Amino acid sequence: MKGTMVICRFKVHNKTCWGIIKKGMVEEILPDPFGPFSLTGVTWDLNHITLCAPCRPSKIIAVGVNYADHAKEFGLALPKEPLIFLKPPSAVIGPGETIVRPARSCRVEFEAELAVVIGKQTRNVSAAQASQSILGYTLMNDVTARDLQKSDGQWSRAKGFDTFAPLGPWIVTGVSSDNLKIESYVNGKKRQSSRTSQLVFGVRKLISHISRVMTLEPGDVISTGTPSGVGPLKRGDKVEIRVQKIGSLINGVK
Repeated sequence: MKGTMVICRFKVHNKTCWGIIKKGMVEEILPDPFGPFSLTGVTWDLNHITLCAPCRPSKIIAVGVNYADHAKEFGLALPKEPLIFLKPPSAVIGPGETIVRPARSCRVEFEAELAVVIGKQTRNVSAAQASQSILGYTLMNDVTARDLQKSDGQWSRAKGFDTFAPLGPWIVTGVSSDNLKIESYVNGKKRQSSRTSQLVFGVRKLISHISRVMTLEPGDVISTGTPSGVGPLKRGDKVEIRVQKIGSLINGVK
């Protein structure tokens, strides 16, 4: 696939489909974007369909402390190699869906992140080879129960609650991840603002490193870390993640 495309998963008439977005319209594709596909000619107005999470990953590999300013914010040293952890697929929700604060946490926080969607099975690749494994980019909010993260000492519970991986709104192919503006807003107020040029470990290095640990499957997601400015979410909030050239991911909180 050459050039830029906007790929989505969407629901219409109780059916979940894959599609390509162009000029406000969505055209269905078959079978999926992870190999050769065909356009069906069946189209819908983007305003008349419901966007879903743009993929259903077998795993989400997230990266901690991958912006220098975020490390400083938490008083942490920069890691010598990527600090990776897993979020479960059951945490994924799509654009417009609701983040649910668990009763057992007193402090749930947002984290704006650029996410990479893997396009093909990938194992033991070099950084130079890594671009061939990228289908495209989307956005993720790495929602975190910060109090549980601190008390547990490891991050599975704090990062793994249902609804703690908002993903979307779509996948954009053919863009460079090297210097994109990344921001978050809560109730319209800007909370985070940085650029992906500030990543400690860039996308290609992350793919190479992770692929030497575990096999990446088509549709898997690597969430690349968050800049400084993270903060709490309360019930009734609306949180928005924006990444230049990719789009905007908005979710409410209850």
